[in-house]
Amino acid sequence: MTGLAALIALPGTAQGFDLETGGKLLLTRGITNIDGAAGGGLTPWAVIAGNETDRGIGGTAHYTRTDLPDYTLQAFGGALGFHDRFELSYTRQEFDTGDTGAALGIGQGFTFRQDIYGAKMRLAGDAVYDQDKWLPQVSIGALYKSADHGDLLGALGAEDDEGVELYASATKLLLAQSLLVNGTLRYTDANQNGLLGFGGTEDMQVQPEVSVAYMLSHRLVIGGEYRFKPDNLAFAEENDWADIFAAYALNKNVTLTAAYADLGSIATFDDQRGLYLSLQLGF
Repeated sequence: MTGLAALIALPGTAQGFDLETGGKLLLTRGITNIDGAAGGGLTPWAVIAGNETDRGIGGTAHYTRTDLPDYTLQAFGGALGFHDRFELSYTRQEFDTGDTGAALGIGQGFTFRQDIYGAKMRLAGDAVYDQDKWLPQVSIGALYKSADHGDLLGALGAEDDEGVELYASATKLLLAQSLLVNGTLRYTDANQNGLLGFGGTEDMQVQPEVSVAYMLSHRLVIGGEYRFKPDNLAFAEENDWADIFAAYALNKNVTLTAAYADLGSIATFDDQRGLYLSLQLGF
């Protein structure tokens, strides 16, 4: 039996699970993506935050940092999951331009910030327990994003400093292969995920996102993601995002994630690739 198959085969009582206060198997809540939703690092999955089953309430808190050649992105926040059906999340993002701020003419160490409020609902399927069914777990979600420095964002070509993104995700766990596959469609006009405002030369568009993860053991998952992006600002090209990642569950409450992320060109500075690190606490 593969590592994932052996994990799923273990009875819940052998793990000492209490369905009122927890019960999910290791790593099946996903990690926290940069917008605060449960899933991968760059894209949401259909899974719900927290360790709860359909009889409980759970939650997560996270801190994420991405160091790029010319910028630093930090994100921190939390999420609550209700009966493995509904998720509420909040994340604060801070995008530090460092020395690049002076080169851009906005000041040394200038920092863009935004607040992200999210909601997600599972509509159908169960990624873990519906192994004998073709239907994946399917969820829909919404993200309200509010960025600061609205006057500057307008000068850069953004139409607004706040916006709403809608998405739908489908997650399928292939038990025999220890493989997870996720697809997401995001309706968005966010520039650099909203940190540089919303809208510009194009209207709202549907952008696809894909994730693949392979479980090497019941504690360690490796995988990759690709996220298509809009390109709305006339002064600077925006590229798609991609990463390769590894997530390790120290125990049922603590997950560490490391990734190599390629965020392409950001505000005229190309080749923004670097290390992504995230700590997630869950219950």
